[in-house]
Amino acid sequence: MSIIFFMIGISLLMALGFLGAFIWSMRTGQQDDLYTPSLRMLLDDELPDEPATLPQTPLTTKPLSRTAQ
Repeated sequence: MSIIFFMIGISLLMALGFLGAFIWSMRTGQQDDLYTPSLRMLLDDELPDEPATLPQTPLTTKPLSRTAQ
């Protein structure tokens, strides 16, 4: 029976510890914004210096040859 009282006491101490950590994290701003930092890597902050250019040599294609049937 004494082990039950011991386990209840330990669980209450752990719960108070987690509650204290949660309150500390809320007061120090740890939980302010969790969504925006994950999107920062997807946004381009800098503009490219030079615009993209096409190759100087034009692409040529051969005309299709049709055979008489």
